[in-house]
Amino acid sequence: MPDSGRPSRLSAVPPDHKPGPGEKLDRDTGRGLAHELVERLKARILAGEIQPGQKLPTESSLIQEFGVSRTVVREAVSRLQAAGLVETFQGRGSFVLDVPASTAFSVEASRVRTHRDVLDMIDFRIGVESEAAGLAAERRTDLQLKAVERALVDLGRSGEQPGHAVEADFAFHLKIAVASGNRFYSDLLSSLGPMMIMLPRTRLEHVYTVSDATHLTRVTLEHENIYRAIADRDAAAARAAMRLHLSNSRARLQAP
Repeated sequence: MPDSGRPSRLSAVPPDHKPGPGEKLDRDTGRGLAHELVERLKARILAGEIQPGQKLPTESSLIQEFGVSRTVVREAVSRLQAAGLVETFQGRGSFVLDVPASTAFSVEASRVRTHRDVLDMIDFRIGVESEAAGLAAERRTDLQLKAVERALVDLGRSGEQPGHAVEADFAFHLKIAVASGNRFYSDLLSSLGPMMIMLPRTRLEHVYTVSDATHLTRVTLEHENIYRAIADRDAAAARAAMRLHLSNSRARLQAP
């Protein structure tokens, strides 16, 4: 059969193709539109097309440019926030943050397999995050404190939407690491990702579920104590509150 001259679907997009501005998202990857939009915006940020301090395109412009819903745009921006790439201010929009230098260090959640691994991970986090909280109390800016506060509010509201509790919990700890002013803390927590919260929850007894009101109230109070110490710039209290919270998490995992 003679060649029609038209490229097939498989050859239409070269493997090294880089999407241009305004090019619609690939809906056939199986990873979801929010993921594809995050990757597209992240590429612009890392390439310097959107500089630190600059505002992300508005929701309306992203909807029009990529042909997605407002829900997809908001989810993508939320993921960029969790990754420490943007900060969102109500009524003003989302602004790009300084991109931290990359680090080769990482801990793969897939290697945390057993109950013993989960307990060891919490021990590790106690050492790391207690000091990060103390540094955050000493060094945090007002904007960074606001970011921690917003994550705390989101955690409190997650009782209405239990599926959001893990992301809100992780965001709280990550914002504190960012506020420490030491990029290695935020790099480490970013490498662990929300699974550092999810894995312990999957090992809790059924009475300790994200939908259990008593458990959520207790955990939220522990987070509030950490926040208040950081807000008061009390480094010793912040270290103690973080250590107590994570130690309580460990104890809950060992409860009969």
